[in-house]
Amino acid sequence: MELNNLKPAKGSTHHDKRVGRGAGSGHGGYSTRGLKGAKSRSGYSRKLGFEGGQMPLQRRLPKFGFKNLKRVEYKPINLSTLEELAAKKELTAINIDTLIGAGFISGNDRVKILGNGSVTKALTVTAHAFSKSAEAAITAAGGSVEKL
Repeated sequence: MELNNLKPAKGSTHHDKRVGRGAGSGHGGYSTRGLKGAKSRSGYSRKLGFEGGQMPLQRRLPKFGFKNLKRVEYKPINLSTLEELAAKKELTAINIDTLIGAGFISGNDRVKILGNGSVTKALTVTAHAFSKSAEAAITAAGGSVEKL
């Protein structure tokens, strides 16, 4: 094998279709675009949701609902997750940085601790919000709750 006899694998390359280069090419005349209409013109691009002039779906359906711009989204973390994390890393305090380091949340997430599971050791938990059952379970185990 030498540089002068290298070539691509069979079937791995193909020639582009050269349109509009005369009748002899087989792709002359209308250049595979058919007759007339917007699709035959240069510069045509169909608008998103365009249905050929028919009233589009997003205009046929009625508007409904409401999006509260002041809504605060929380990332839910259960007590069972906190218990596993505390056991694995031997922690007594769990805060936002601990949860980011463990990969449960990203930097901008707000966290709400939920009461699914149980806590056996006294933990100091810092988060943005707590459910009543989670707060009761943490304090019952001898831990404390700090809200950000």
